[in-house]
Amino acid sequence: MGSTWQRERLNLLVPIALICFVLLIKTSSAQEAQQPWYENLPAVAMDYKVHIDAGKEDCYHQYVQAGATFYVSFSVVRGGDGMAGFAVRNPANEVVKPYQWQATADYTDQVSPGGYYSVCIDNQFSRFAGKLVNIYITVVKYDAWDKYAKEIEELQLNMQNFTSSIGTVERNINDMIDYQAHSRHRESRDYALLLDNNSYIQTFSISQIVVILITCSIQVFFVRKLFDVRTSSKSRI
Repeated sequence: MGSTWQRERLNLLVPIALICFVLLIKTSSAQEAQQPWYENLPAVAMDYKVHIDAGKEDCYHQYVQAGATFYVSFSVVRGGDGMAGFAVRNPANEVVKPYQWQATADYTDQVSPGGYYSVCIDNQFSRFAGKLVNIYITVVKYDAWDKYAKEIEELQLNMQNFTSSIGTVERNINDMIDYQAHSRHRESRDYALLLDNNSYIQTFSISQIVVILITCSIQVFFVRKLFDVRTSSKSRI
């Protein structure tokens, strides 16, 4: 009797334990899914080309770890007068980069408090022309090198000069990447201007050729009309 009761109790406890285990796995996986995939990376760089419709405003959000360096730049590639509004809000929803109507701009936060930054592109002053905008964002966590230095110090190796040199190289590399992004922005704008000029010249030239052909045809028609002599079939008696 006692063994039967214990067996039934064990049969009840096993499914309950399995259900609790599955719930714990789902909860942990849901928490991991909420975290950005790049949260533990020491550096992230992203380059976007977005189209802003006329009279519209688009905002983009970027997660930045606490203590990391946040950098964003924008440049209008083509469209309208070649300028747009640009503003940045920090994780506290404070405007750290006020709106300015310009062709290119950038913003840097050397030590971020951590959270989501909002980057807004405003095209509300342009009522008819859409804009193609290039956005470049980097998030760099320089203290990751300090973590590596501590791990090396635990192995009783003095690598302070080496790690500081690596940190300097990393900063120089990021400066070069930012400069290359500006160069790409200018190249994109120049290429778009060349395409627009080529299209304008071709359209204007073809229109001029068509007008000249039509004018010449009309002139030839009326000149021939002047020399057109009508002959009468009846002879005078």
